Amino acid sequence: MEIEGKSFLYGALIIILLLLAAVSMGIIKFNSGNSVQGESSSSGMPEKCKVPAGQDVSSWKEHLGHHAETQDCLKYYK
Repeated sequence: MEIEGKSFLYGALIIILLLLAAVSMGIIKFNSGNSVQGESSSSGMPEKCKVPAGQDVSSWKEHLGHHAETQDCLKYYK
């Protein structure tokens, strides 16, 4: 019985370490339901203004500022 308990414990620890490694490498991402990649609130934000998956907020803001049709999106990132 003691060996089975240790095996279970070691297995659980390995799974936890693998999950932590996957999160730290960005393989697994957790998002709270009320924010989208850096914005404080995404309610009412048009789709064209939201940060695309895989892009960081600062480069997205720079991209928005270069296009006349999306410059109004910058107000959502202040």
